[in-house]
Formats: sequence, structure tokens, C-alpha cells
Amino acid sequence: MTNSSIDRVTVLGAGVLGGQIAWHSAFMCKTVVSYDLSQEALEKAKVAHDVYAGIYKAEMGASDADIEATRKRLSYSNNLKRAVSEADLVIEAVPEVPEIKTSVYKEVAALMPEHTIIATNTSTFLPRDFAEATGRPEKFCSMHFANLIWRLNLGEVMGHPGTSQDTLSKVMHYLIEIGQVPIPIEKEQNRYVLNTWLGGLMKASLSLVVNGVATPEDVDRTYMIANRGCALGPCGLADVVGMNTLFNSSSYWGKLNDDEQMLKNAAYIKENFLDKGLQGMMGGQGFYSYPNPAYAEPGFLDVPDASAVPELVRRATLG
Repeated sequence: MTNSSIDRVTVLGAGVLGGQIAWHSAFMCKTVVSYDLSQEALEKAKVAHDVYAGIYKAEMGASDADIEATRKRLSYSNNLKRAVSEADLVIEAVPEVPEIKTSVYKEVAALMPEHTIIATNTSTFLPRDFAEATGRPEKFCSMHFANLIWRLNLGEVMGHPGTSQDTLSKVMHYLIEIGQVPIPIEKEQNRYVLNTWLGGLMKASLSLVVNGVATPEDVDRTYMIANRGCALGPCGLADVVGMNTLFNSSSYWGKLNDDEQMLKNAAYIKENFLDKGLQGMMGGQGFYSYPNPAYAEPGFLDVPDASAVPELVRRATLG
């Protein structure tokens, strides 16, 4: 039996993962407000939630009644004061840009009830980076979810030296209540567990594409054959993460570490995706076209017919 005392949740940011957190929390019987400054972002989130309704029916056995109840528990707002006025928990899921996050924390600090816990979905930064800006450092920690939250059900929890045990306890209980496996981060580290290995995988995989070593399909084909049973490869996963998040992360760490390849990857993402309005899976187009990406086709990993050899030779011919 678990009891977080968290019934009302506000998610700040209606992007890819923020939208997933809001929908899933409502599905798991929490009363949720999805907030975004942009009305356009809220409209896109509503469309995404229509997609999730179908996914939850197909993958989680949700009934029409379950979906209707989820919708009744979920509301949308671009008024920050109203959005957080009754929240037990506020989850920040705004872009991975320190200045934006700090600004949001300072604005929301005076608007939340005294008891409200605030958690950041960041995995790039440490909670200590923003603790003072929240105005309630003892009630602040990181709670990082994975994309495809209904399927990849984990929640990484990192505190900072001032986070209270009561806050950590309530957050852990909340994760269990919404069907997530809590992953306690026992030492401060940027990127936590998930994105420590995922970040390296993304950089290596994008670099192969950006440097012209291999196509996205062949990067993914190689990965999926070497990891038989996985549903998608790194470029497919990049589409799930979303191009805006990939760009922000590659740009930030590229500049911070003077990493020429990461900056080159960021420039590639901007030129080939963001400048063309392509956002990845939730926008319908990234490395692959959705809802029917090539990596999900039955023959994607098959041994090719011998008739494919001339084209393979052409592609392998150097000089």
C-alpha cells in the first residue's frame, strides 16, 4: 500500500514528455493540469493525447470508460497562477535551457501553495542548479521519466543536499502509484542513469549519420541485430526523444565541453529537421515517417536478396 498524499498534479510544459507525463498521471487516477505558455503547444498536446488514447487501448487494455475518465481528470491551461493554485505536485518539463528553467521557477515560486512539492524532469542538469530559485529547496528534487512512459516505466529520482526525506518519500510513493519503477540516484551526476548511457549512444549514432559513415537505417539495423528483440534503434529512439530536445542537449554539452562533434550534430539536427519543421515521431517525421516507420516493417532485419548486392557494392565503394 502506498500513499504519496499527491492527488493534484500540474505539469509545466506540454511538449513530448510533458504531454506524456500529464496523460499518464491522469490515466493513473491523478487530477492533472497540463500547462504551457503557448496555446499552440496545448493544442498539439491535445492531439497527442488523442493518439495516446488509442495506444493505451491497444497496449494497456484501457476501455472506453477508462479513456473517458482520464479525459475528465485532465485539463489544459495557459494561465500559470490558475494552473498551480491547487497543486500537490508541480512537475517542470520545459526546454533543457537553464535560463528558461530558472525563469519558470522564479515565476511559479510565489504562486504555489505552501505544501506543494516541485520536481524537475531534467536529466541534463542537477537539482542543486535550481534549488534556490524554487523558493522551497527542501521540497525540490529531480524526477526524470523516460519517453514512452507507459511502456518504459521508470522514474529516476535525484535530490540535492537540501532535499528533505519527506519530499523524497512522497515522490517515490507517487511514482509507484502511477506504475513507475523508482530509480534512486545515490550520487549527484548529470544525465543520471538513463541518459548517461543514452547520451553516449545518441552522440555516437548521430555522428555516424552526420559524418556520412552510415545511413540512419543501417545504424538502426546494426543496433537491432546486435540487440535482438529491441523494438527500435538509436535513430528511431532519436525520433521518440524529439529533435528539439536533441538539439538543445547537443548544443549545451557541445559548447560546455568544447565538443566539435556534438556541435556538428546539433547543426545537422537544426538544418535537416528543425528548420524544416520536423520534430520527430510526435510530429510525424524525423529520421523516419510515422505512424509506419521503416524499422517496424517485418523485413527490416531480414537477410537481403542477392539482387541487392550491386546497390550494396555501390554504397561501399570508396573514393
